[in-house]
Amino acid sequence: MRREPSRPKRRRVEAAEAGGARGIDSSYARIYAAVRRIPRGRVATYGLIARVAGLPGHARQVGYALHALRGEHDEAGAGSTRDAPARDTNSGRAVPWQRVINARGEISLRAELGAERLQRALLEQEGVVFDAAGRVSLARFLWRPRGAGSTRRPRGD
Repeated sequence: MRREPSRPKRRRVEAAEAGGARGIDSSYARIYAAVRRIPRGRVATYGLIARVAGLPGHARQVGYALHALRGEHDEAGAGSTRDAPARDTNSGRAVPWQRVINARGEISLRAELGAERLQRALLEQEGVVFDAAGRVSLARFLWRPRGAGSTRRPRGD
């Protein structure tokens, strides 16, 4: 027997079907703008990007937004085995997705084969160094944007 979606979920589905997904589009646009600010040779965590984009506590949404990016030559999402840069499907502007890593300084796992190797190679080309355990020193390479509030990472970020 199929259950009806909860009321909030039903509202989101109805809004999306009615073209009201602008909130998601707006959030993704803010996330992409924040990622574009990360300088070459620096990294940011999903949580930091969420805070810079005005979405504190929404690190997973950053991951969803980056996954939604499209490559220039194919339909794969960010982190696929395609050449960077990925492009924002709405604006067409490049988004350096490879500069976003997890709060442990590691590249997050992806479903696409070889995606982690590609991200690491792109970061190494920019001068980011990985230790023997495959981690980036956040003390050394973390981007510290002005006006983003504290760059301290709460648990689970």
